[in-house]
Amino acid sequence: MGPAADDTIMIRSPESRSEIARQDAPPPRLADDDRKRRGEPGQPGNAVITKTRPQTKRPNMYRVLLLNDDYTPMEFVVHVLERFFNKDRESATRIMLHVHQNGIGECGIFTYEVAETKVTQVMDFARKHQHPLQCVMEKK
Repeated sequence: MGPAADDTIMIRSPESRSEIARQDAPPPRLADDDRKRRGEPGQPGNAVITKTRPQTKRPNMYRVLLLNDDYTPMEFVVHVLERFFNKDRESATRIMLHVHQNGIGECGIFTYEVAETKVTQVMDFARKHQHPLQCVMEKK
C-alpha cells in the first residue's frame, strides 16, 4: 500500500536526524565539578572569592631634636651625636654648632618607636654624666 495523496513523506538528512535525537534525549548529566564550574544555582560552593590587598600607609615620622643649653660641653654633644645617631665626626660637629648657634638642631628623622627610644637614650646618657642636655621629638 502506498502513501495517500494527502499523506506527506518527509525525508530527513542524517544531520537532521541527530538533531531530533538530541532534542528528544535528556540533557547529559554533569559531574559535580562541572556543575560548580558552570555555576548552577542551588549547588554548594558557588561563592565568588576575591582577594583584597591590604592598604598599607607609611608610618608617621618624627624629628629628634637637641636643645641648646649653657652647661653641656660641645664635645659631649658631638659624642652623643656619634654614639646614638651614627654621625661621623664632621656631621656631628656641624649639627652641634647649629644647635649652639640656633638653639635647636635636628639629629634625625625616625618612626615613632625609634625616635622615642633615641630621645630616652640621649636623656638617660646625659643624666648619667650629669649634663642638662635636652632631647625632644616632634611629628614631621
